[in-house]
Amino acid sequence: MSEPNIFYVLAIALIAGMAMPTGAILAKVDKLQPQWLEQEVRHGVLALGAGALISAVALVLVPEGISYHGVPSATACFLGGALSFMALDRYLAAHESSASQLAAMLADFIPESIALGTAAAMGGSTLLIGVLIMVQNLPEGFNAYREMQSAEGERRPDKLVLKFATMALLGPLMAIIGFYVLSAYPGVVGGIMLFAAGGVLYSVFQDIAPQIKMENSWLPPLGAVLGFLIGMIGYMLEHS
Repeated sequence: MSEPNIFYVLAIALIAGMAMPTGAILAKVDKLQPQWLEQEVRHGVLALGAGALISAVALVLVPEGISYHGVPSATACFLGGALSFMALDRYLAAHESSASQLAAMLADFIPESIALGTAAAMGGSTLLIGVLIMVQNLPEGFNAYREMQSAEGERRPDKLVLKFATMALLGPLMAIIGFYVLSAYPGVVGGIMLFAAGGVLYSVFQDIAPQIKMENSWLPPLGAVLGFLIGMIGYMLEHS
């Protein structure tokens, strides 16, 4: 692989990561009028993230991961991810942490950025992974900001946005590790993908999906459909 390609990968990872502070900036909008519109937008953003996460599992993480594993090891990695995310979720709940959405966001972002760099080094899809990371980081940044702002009463919201922007730099860093180090160990990368897939599915059905439903409203579920559709279109474009 030619050297300029790593800069292409780093750019994708950085752009995908910057969706986190972008989501936080959108969350700084105090109120939308009328009130029903604010609720529709909030639930729609949640659904968009859920759809993108599920498409990442279905189209990238699981297909790429199982190509390097048999049934026993794939099952162990997948369940290990789900159980680890459950343990983290229980720990944060027990300590009444306001960073559960933030932890979930990073738990998705880090392994997927590693997968992005590894996929590039091994000649796999990069644009699709990058788009999915970006689409899910936007609503996760939105929700993490709202959660932390509400729980902590942060008086300087710009500091939270800056924190999210700093965390976006983890994307290129993890992509470099995947590109130069872990690409020599495809089995390890496949395990990381399956681990992340199990954790993502747990997060979707434990934390995100229960918040999406609204009484007498049918629009938010379309956000999930749209999120999955974005992933499906990217998959079809890369494999056409």
